[in-house]
Amino acid sequence: MAHFYLCWELGGGLGHAGRLKSIALPLRARGHTVSLVLRDLVLTRRQLAGLDMPMFQAPVWLHRTAGLPPDQASLAEILLACGYLDADALAGLCEGWRGLFMQGRPGLVIADYAPTAILAARSLGLASAALGPGFYMPPAGEALPPLRGWEAPPAARLRATETRLLDSANRVLAGHGAAPFGHGADLLLGEHPFLCTWPELDHYGRSGGGPWLGPNLPPPASGRAAFPAGEGPRVFAYLRRAIPESGEVLAALVRQGCRVLCYMPDVAAGAPAPVDSPLVTYAPTPVALPEALAQCALVVSHAGEALVAQSLLAGRPLLLLPHAAESFLMARRVAQLGAGINAMAAPRPRDWDGMVARLLGEPAWRDAAAGFARRYAGYDPQQQAAALADCFEALAARA
Repeated sequence: MAHFYLCWELGGGLGHAGRLKSIALPLRARGHTVSLVLRDLVLTRRQLAGLDMPMFQAPVWLHRTAGLPPDQASLAEILLACGYLDADALAGLCEGWRGLFMQGRPGLVIADYAPTAILAARSLGLASAALGPGFYMPPAGEALPPLRGWEAPPAARLRATETRLLDSANRVLAGHGAAPFGHGADLLLGEHPFLCTWPELDHYGRSGGGPWLGPNLPPPASGRAAFPAGEGPRVFAYLRRAIPESGEVLAALVRQGCRVLCYMPDVAAGAPAPVDSPLVTYAPTPVALPEALAQCALVVSHAGEALVAQSLLAGRPLLLLPHAAESFLMARRVAQLGAGINAMAAPRPRDWDGMVARLLGEPAWRDAAAGFARRYAGYDPQQQAAALADCFEALAARA
């Protein structure tokens, strides 16, 4: 039997932990040892309850990086801000990952947005794989694509930041006698990449490439989908209290007479609710999405890939409040499908009531989401997780 390390280093939200859980379950069921290395051990605690496997804190960048442009133009600039600007600082992060791996000697390191885990695995001669949606699974063998393509960032800037990224990473590898990376994408893809999305939801809008494996969806949570009583349309919301627009959209939903079931991790952890109304129920734990999506007419979220995919598979239109480059690109893709509105692309002051009314009242949004659902009606996330486990077993056996 093999030992698998499942690693998450960058990015917020519960989607990363949920994807790793969907992989951990079939691997453990087959008798393998699985260790989870997580960016956040607190907000994921309820989601991962009952797994009964070792969970470690991921070595993450805790400092402010000065001197970088305010608007990140590529994944290279995101990584530079997370410890890759300086090779010596990166070496410290890498040592943390190396220490974890040397304790358990994994047969395969599996990364979900964990570039330094891939770097450390390479430095130790360990096999690595990466999985995830398009954003942090960029095209292999070429320069990292721009994140803000509509603004056409200077090519010289993109080249310079990727060169700086590779210089830091390769200096760390040289210190351990390991072979260098040839492209910035190598840090994110590992030796064996698994692109877990569909072309319609690819952040970079790739028309070719692949294979397209479909989204790596987390197992359903156990929390009951208890919407407020009444007659108005049901809306499911997964929002962050710290995002100012979260309170604004909840208030608009109340004004429109919607019955809202909202999972807000901050409120579930004890923070005060941003909107107090009998039309809003705050779930104390993550909600069973199949149950919630089957009952609701609209989904409101920050455009996390997992919830977007599950909402579209259920044929539900979306009102999206992206707050990072990854989620903004996803919201653009949903808007291009005609299945939702990217609220953050709307001019200020934002007409929240108008957006809610349009999504609930105009059938074109529901029709576009229903068309997506029909296109992928046969998709089974459990079969996909089992197929990924097959691949990971084979890779570990060859390592």
